[in-house]
Amino acid sequence: MGIIDLTCSFSSEAAGKIRLREVPLRSAQTAYTGMVYDFEVNSMDGSYIDLPGHIRETDNGERADNVPAENFYRVPCSVIRLERKSGSGAVSGAELEQAFGGKVDTPALLVNALGTLEPYEIEQRSVWFDFSALDWMISCGIRLLVSDIYESQALEGVFLKLFRAGISTVCEPRNLSKVKSKVVELTVLFPKIPALTQIPCRVIADDSFQK
Repeated sequence: MGIIDLTCSFSSEAAGKIRLREVPLRSAQTAYTGMVYDFEVNSMDGSYIDLPGHIRETDNGERADNVPAENFYRVPCSVIRLERKSGSGAVSGAELEQAFGGKVDTPALLVNALGTLEPYEIEQRSVWFDFSALDWMISCGIRLLVSDIYESQALEGVFLKLFRAGISTVCEPRNLSKVKSKVVELTVLFPKIPALTQIPCRVIADDSFQK
């Protein structure tokens, strides 16, 4: 399969905030027009990464401009697949371990809990991680999580627990069901904008290294 783009596109509303300026450039040797864009971006447009500082109480000082690039580039990533339906409730640590066939031993983890469904195709937050799932992931030592589920409608503190453990999360990924390998190399790309702890990102899985 090779490169698999797991990124959610910006909404039409976000794309509507992009304004184009045409800048004429002239000299004695040449003439052309530069296309310059002004835009407004919300930190939750498209797919986005949350660093632990996205919650004030778990802020560890990491920002988009100071986190090491190697923490997000071609990171070995285990893949867990489930086939949960809308409204099917909590995912446990035991369920994750059984689906994977043991403990995860990579720095990153990708959880495709919804099969071929995308997050917007189920009742919002009707499938979620319970605390045993979080404890299991933390015990595996992961530092980066990409998943199509997270919190419940009750807001039980899923992100709070993950961030306290120093785990960054990627929200609103797409096409997770296209990832077929048990382990891939994961890359999460985002601009080095100072102060930001939540940033729109590009998410890429690569399973070609296994071939």
